[in-house]
Amino acid sequence: MSRIAAVIVSLFALAVGISGAQAQDTVKVGLILPYSGQFADAGIQIENGLKLYMSQHGDTVAGKKIEIIRKDVGGIAPDVAKRLAQELIVRDGVDMIAGFALTPNALAAGDVSAQAKKFMVVMNAATSIITTKSPYMVRTSLTIPQLEEAFGEWVAKNGTKTVYTMVSDYGPGHDAEQAFIRGYTKGGGKIVGSVRMPIANPDFSAFVQRAKDVSPEGIFIFVPGGAQPAALGKAMAERGIDPSNTKIMGQGEITMEKGLESLGDSALGIVTTFHYDVSHDSDLNRAFVKDYKAMFDRNPDLFSAGGYDGAHLIYEALKKTNGNTDAQALVDAAKGMAWESPRGPVSIDPETRDIIQTVYVREVQKVDGVLTNVEIAKIENVKDPVKEAMKK
Repeated sequence: MSRIAAVIVSLFALAVGISGAQAQDTVKVGLILPYSGQFADAGIQIENGLKLYMSQHGDTVAGKKIEIIRKDVGGIAPDVAKRLAQELIVRDGVDMIAGFALTPNALAAGDVSAQAKKFMVVMNAATSIITTKSPYMVRTSLTIPQLEEAFGEWVAKNGTKTVYTMVSDYGPGHDAEQAFIRGYTKGGGKIVGSVRMPIANPDFSAFVQRAKDVSPEGIFIFVPGGAQPAALGKAMAERGIDPSNTKIMGQGEITMEKGLESLGDSALGIVTTFHYDVSHDSDLNRAFVKDYKAMFDRNPDLFSAGGYDGAHLIYEALKKTNGNTDAQALVDAAKGMAWESPRGPVSIDPETRDIIQTVYVREVQKVDGVLTNVEIAKIENVKDPVKEAMKK
């Protein structure tokens, strides 16, 4: 070999060595979220929560720099989510995948996580079965049955004897309907009718009329966050249904910030269940809201909390593994992890890898002239009841 050739070989080897060292010093996180379409705001809020956590705690953990690679899934698109997860792992060389605002996308990516043996953090998608799709998956948001079964029992025990249910016709809506009915009937309540509505429905008039015709004491609602709560609230107001004559209740999306802005004073008295709200009364949440508003000029929401806590879990798991990104090592580190979140005390169930948390019951009231979700009851240390029932 000539001297020049030897130098080239040596330089190539050095470059490969430097590249390998750089790779070893970086943890790549593939973030799959809807950044376009009707669910774009949810994706932005999840990423904002992640960004805030990283701004507070730095972009290095256990000696490794955290690199975020963003992918836009565009909406409910399981085939796209699966392809993006595969591309991130095979082409981009990510060490883990995270995000997942929507159930169908999380289910599809879960198969990839299992096959590729990659750690996966679900920051919102809430259908109960999601974590069963991969042994390397952990969820930092909620399960819908976790909220609704406890809420249904509370509603029955607090005097509402008949309820009509209205839910979106997809996995989370089915979960919400079934869980609420389980808890409500267990508490002694009677369901007098149910309807499932198209997931991307722009007009709820016909569905609202069906509920009105039955004249129930209460109406339970589940629709995804975004534009739909306001559209449904408008249809109910047009048909004279409001908390003054019918108990309106549901999951917290219906009284999120945009929904309250649209509903105005007609929202007063709506009762919802949720795991996080910007008005939650704790020092940590007040600091979280203040820092979030300073960074993004808007309030955080449930999506932001899921992203923030997801980032916390990733950082703490990497600390426990000393930067080892092996999926089994990371999931073992996450099992049983407990911390104080802006939503209150949370932990990861070591058996199901789902979050354990407080379920809050809130009523829309005016506080200092502002429509606010005021906590009126709480149920502590709630696990996913679907997986709990499977153990029996």
